Amino acid sequence: MSEVAPWIEVLARVGYAAKAVLYGTIGLLAARAAFGWGGGRATDTRGALQAVHQAPYGRHILLLIGAGLAGYALWRLVEAVTDPEHRGTNTKGVALRAGSAVRGLAHGALALAAFRLGLGGGGAGSRGPDGWTAKVFALPAGETLVWLAAAGVAGYGLYQLYRAWKAKLGRHLALTRVPAGTASVLVGVCRFGLAARGAVFGLIGFLLGRAAARHDPGQAGGVRESLLTLAGIGRWALAAAALGLIAYGVYQLVEARYRRIDVA
Repeated sequence: MSEVAPWIEVLARVGYAAKAVLYGTIGLLAARAAFGWGGGRATDTRGALQAVHQAPYGRHILLLIGAGLAGYALWRLVEAVTDPEHRGTNTKGVALRAGSAVRGLAHGALALAAFRLGLGGGGAGSRGPDGWTAKVFALPAGETLVWLAAAGVAGYGLYQLYRAWKAKLGRHLALTRVPAGTASVLVGVCRFGLAARGAVFGLIGFLLGRAAARHDPGQAGGVRESLLTLAGIGRWALAAAALGLIAYGVYQLVEARYRRIDVA
């Protein structure tokens, strides 16, 4: 495998750092809510953008985040097309490459939201999961599409849990220059973060499935609604998810520094 163009690699790494800021912010706000500290709340990536906007130099940070997310989106799309890890064209390979493409498009949309907010173009987007679900319901076979989306999101959450359990992170991270003890701690934190994010996406899939079963877009939800569902279970469930999302932010920082970024 050969290296990608240096500018794509730089943008991809900045993108991982941008994701670290967003997920770290989501986790921190949720942790503050779980432990009863002031200013805490359940939110999602777009809510995290709003929180960054309110910080000192927030608009400038948002433009950096937008550039990073745009680079990450571009890299994921390149990955889907060039297949650097030789996933192939069998069912599993196509599914993984399609997942890369979807992540690229999703992060591209998030990059646009960050740019809009950073340039003073209004909010980071007001249409939530219920709004998008209502639009899908209005399409031909809309309920079936919502069921498929629910299965896809839940499947992605299960895949994240599988990645956390199997601990194959070393395939993608160049940790050979990190002391063995430190590397083990980093991998443990990363696995915890992956598991927490997998659980959150599993809940999103459940909420979408509930919306499909009841034909009610108001039953759908995203990261924010998943965290609120956990808060309904108890403060420690929310606290565990919050700390896990902070750990996922750490994982993104590790990827920003040590991820192997190649194309065939």
